[in-house]
Amino acid sequence: MSIKDNTLAERRTPAYVTRFDGVRVPATDYHPVWLDSLADDVTIEGSAMNGVAQGAETVRSIVTYIRTLYDDQEFNFAGPYGANGFLEDYTARVRGEQIGNVVLVTRNAAGQAQHIVANYRPRNTLLLLSRLIGEHFAGTPYGEHFASSAPE
Repeated sequence: MSIKDNTLAERRTPAYVTRFDGVRVPATDYHPVWLDSLADDVTIEGSAMNGVAQGAETVRSIVTYIRTLYDDQEFNFAGPYGANGFLEDYTARVRGEQIGNVVLVTRNAAGQAQHIVANYRPRNTLLLLSRLIGEHFAGTPYGEHFASSAPE
């Protein structure tokens, strides 16, 4: 199946998803509540970045900016995963190009988001996303984790 084929995604779109706080909401109203419940030393890593970024404000800044790059976003699944995990599976568009993402959020003993892993696909769109993030955060301590359009 081609990544540009939306037929399967349209048929599988759930009517409701379960947020990080356990509340079921219509999929169209979903907001990643885990962004409001980050541990002070939360970490994030993923396929669009090199290394790991740490800290609540850093992670919130990165994730919030990424969401501004989405032309649209459609959730296939959001809900609990295992004893301390939370999983999101969604597709979006970045500058018209389709991108999929699976996000695994691990909670600490206090129930806060402690570790976040985001796995984007396909590679060409994740590289576009990484470059856009890198350009936005150029000159910041965490900008170096993302691709750059400048020569290395």
